[in-house]
Amino acid sequence: MNHMNQTKQTQKQTQTEPKRVNPGLEGVVVADTRLGGVRGAEGFYHYGPHNAAVLAETRSFEEVWYLFAHGELPSPAELASFRSATAQLRALSPDVERAIAALGPIESMPPMTAARSVLGVVGASLGIDSWIDDPVPAGRRAIELTAAFPSVVAGLWRVRNGHPIVEPDPSLGFAADYLSMITGARPNPDQVAALERYLILTIDHGFNASTFTSRVVASTGADLCGAAVGGLAALSGPLHGGAPSHVLEMFDDVGEVSNAAAWVENALATGRRIMGFGHRVYRADDPRAALLRRTTREMGSRHADLALEMEPIVLDALDRHRPDRELRTNVEYYAATVLDAVGLPRQLFTPTFAVSRIVGWMAHVCEQVEANRLIRPKSHYVGQPPC
Repeated sequence: MNHMNQTKQTQKQTQTEPKRVNPGLEGVVVADTRLGGVRGAEGFYHYGPHNAAVLAETRSFEEVWYLFAHGELPSPAELASFRSATAQLRALSPDVERAIAALGPIESMPPMTAARSVLGVVGASLGIDSWIDDPVPAGRRAIELTAAFPSVVAGLWRVRNGHPIVEPDPSLGFAADYLSMITGARPNPDQVAALERYLILTIDHGFNASTFTSRVVASTGADLCGAAVGGLAALSGPLHGGAPSHVLEMFDDVGEVSNAAAWVENALATGRRIMGFGHRVYRADDPRAALLRRTTREMGSRHADLALEMEPIVLDALDRHRPDRELRTNVEYYAATVLDAVGLPRQLFTPTFAVSRIVGWMAHVCEQVEANRLIRPKSHYVGQPPC
């Protein structure tokens, strides 16, 4: 009897002890999703059943947004209706425009911090509190927030640099209108095509830090706007979405191609990070980098030649200095040259990343609320024994 009781007690303890996982949740599956996936060893990722890189070459941003919102690519009639409806949702309310005006000049607050602040006002203006009590379906709320966010980013940039807000133009597509609202001028077709390619490529990418954050926030019952603000906070970090602007800073530092080899060797010798190389998931070429490399060649820019000629120099040095690691070019390296070529200031590189990624965040949030369970892992105490 004593032996049986001891066995039962041991089983009970085993059932209640938390499972240990790798730091950073490395290799841990935390949810099922229909939205897409990443196969890092193969250098491949997909949106639903579709190769994401192929979508970026062959489809418009609105078509891929529709895919995330509705689970399938639209028919021509569905696309026309979706484009018209979402274009009407880009306009900002007077409350939101007043919030933008109240934030002061660009030097007073980083763009991502300002975007988080104003996005909260967007949620309030829509009357969003908790998705649990919201009479408007989550899918509708997701589209409202996604449509308004580019106008927030553009409005903040204009006003905080001393220029009037450019109102959205419903006759323009998503990417073209975003550029127009920032610059105040009609972008040329090559700029629009390059930006649209980048935006599609970056809509979603597995359970990255900002996507996971958005789902955690949504799991509490918080409103969808709060989940998006959580995603913005995660994306602002230099280890996630903040790298493209640092790539341009690296190019500024290198200056000329003739300086690249010595600069790279010195960086590796002194422990300086070379921006735009290495990825948490990919052990093969990043397919996003491959497409943006080609876009860089097609577009050209003040940094295009340096980027293209410096890449093999960096890869060769990494192979020699870090032979135990598979460090390849990632999306940020050529995202920097493409975003620069379309006329975006480097302070807007990460906010522009968010303009696309909010589509993925909202799709994941909608998936989370379909069969919600509060995300509540455990921790393991390693401090001094409690009294």
